[in-house]
Amino acid sequence: MATRRPRPEPASGSLFEAEAPRPLADRLRPTSLQDVIGQDHLLGPDGPITRMVESRTLSSLILWGPPGTGKTTIARLLAHATDLHFEALSAIQGGVADLRRVFEAARDRRAMGEGTLLFVDEIHRFNRAQQDAFLPVMEDGTIVLIGATTENPSFELNGAILSRSQVFVLKALDDAALSVLLERAEAHLGRPLPLTDAARGALLGLAGGDGRYLLNLVEQITTVRSARPLDVDAMGQVLTRRLPSHDKAGDGHYDLLSAFHKSLRGSDPHAAHYYAARMVVAGEAPEAIFRRLACAASEDVGMADPQAMVQVLTAWQAFERIGWPEGRLFLAQAISYVATAPKSNASYMAFEAATGLARETSHVPPPMNILNAPTRLMKELGYHAGYRYDHDYPDAYAGQDFLPEDIRKRGTPELYRPNERGFERDIRKRLDYWAAQKASRKP
Repeated sequence: MATRRPRPEPASGSLFEAEAPRPLADRLRPTSLQDVIGQDHLLGPDGPITRMVESRTLSSLILWGPPGTGKTTIARLLAHATDLHFEALSAIQGGVADLRRVFEAARDRRAMGEGTLLFVDEIHRFNRAQQDAFLPVMEDGTIVLIGATTENPSFELNGAILSRSQVFVLKALDDAALSVLLERAEAHLGRPLPLTDAARGALLGLAGGDGRYLLNLVEQITTVRSARPLDVDAMGQVLTRRLPSHDKAGDGHYDLLSAFHKSLRGSDPHAAHYYAARMVVAGEAPEAIFRRLACAASEDVGMADPQAMVQVLTAWQAFERIGWPEGRLFLAQAISYVATAPKSNASYMAFEAATGLARETSHVPPPMNILNAPTRLMKELGYHAGYRYDHDYPDAYAGQDFLPEDIRKRGTPELYRPNERGFERDIRKRLDYWAAQKASRKP
């Protein structure tokens, strides 16, 4: 990595800029990587970013994490710690022309022996073609790219960028980290916040793991002049309400849907109702919740209770006809039914196993006797010969083989294996009975 020559700090845009008001979050921005809180897994003594800085081998990084966890701060401090020129660009406001300008300036610096760290905020907002523009300058070392994203890089970033970068996950700040940040704010302000202990705890919860948002709330509280500490209710009147943490187009959306589905699968109606309510409160379309219910009714309940799918689709249809607010009754009933139904993934696993077998044996023809013979030639070739019409036999079961002979030679596979829960217990008995009948009719 090239060593940068010392350069003067950029001149202020105004004589009075130093005295201009700055947000508390900016005033408290850490000045060293050791001061960054809540990310010890990356920045602790044995953290991977710490090792990079110590070895002076900084590579391109993708910092993935929720808002207010230090992505921008880390990028700035990495540039300072490795003597790289820091350039920042927002994918929301920037375009290809801005990228070209940054790349040209980086090439000029490189020619003078100075490297460039390019920080791209919200990098996932660049489209695929724009992301491709980074590849040549990453490949030849013109820039070290630090991309920040709140979205899953696996879905939002080109594979070529990911292959040239390391992805580090930043964690939402826990209460301990937020408490440290709150103490720093109070030390900077020179006084404690006028809050009761309960209100102080509620403030940390209201921040939702977002350090920047916590400091914005602190600034609102500092404007209050009160003779006694604010309790929770009084603080709630001072602060603007934070919207629920749920991005319908982002990972929050998928995280809550995942938690909802797993609660249904795990037969926990309490958690299932909670996560559904979380999504509704955050503005999620009820159709998304019903879609997940339908998937769970098939994948996780299946034939253990075939009525689960009927219940979900009926509730969905009723919801579409009635709408809010009564529609919540149908949603709630469907959630309760699926969560408390007996569970089986036998049908899902049967199709997965069948798909694997089909890939291996796609060249194997079905038995001739179960194929129709619409032409004379096909009849002469033996199509349909020996087929037994099941309704002509007791219990409408002739006990013939339908799988290709090449597969049966390996041992007839049991792809669908119903369990002993719910209605599948009866299906298991039925299959066992048919298997016995088939075995008794073998020559």
